[in-house]
Amino acid sequence: METIIVQDTDQNVLEMLIIALELGNFKVYPLIDFDDDFMGMIDKYRPHVVMMDYTWHGERCLEVCRSIKAKYPHLPVIASSCNNNIHQEYSRLGFDGYIKKPFDLDLLYRILREHIPKPAPNRARLIFPR
Repeated sequence: METIIVQDTDQNVLEMLIIALELGNFKVYPLIDFDDDFMGMIDKYRPHVVMMDYTWHGERCLEVCRSIKAKYPHLPVIASSCNNNIHQEYSRLGFDGYIKKPFDLDLLYRILREHIPKPAPNRARLIFPR
């Protein structure tokens, strides 16, 4: 089961995301704002991906994204946004991907799974004689 930290500033959207992500077989750790300890949660829960609500003037969101990328450069951070130009801005802002609001669940799952590293293929075990 993949683990995700998901943040949204709208309680209703966050509650919907929790339900949808759990139905999609994600272990979800939700946050309503950016005042919570993002880095501490990442250290504790070791998520496969982080999804954050990016608003037009999302300076705090960008600060958190930069902090995550500085400490965990390979951890995918996805922006969820209703900004019309998020498809042009997400990479420049430091995000690995984006999902435009409103979104359908199949698209949400696909985008998240595209950014979750695939496990290494099982290697044959060497058997040594006794």
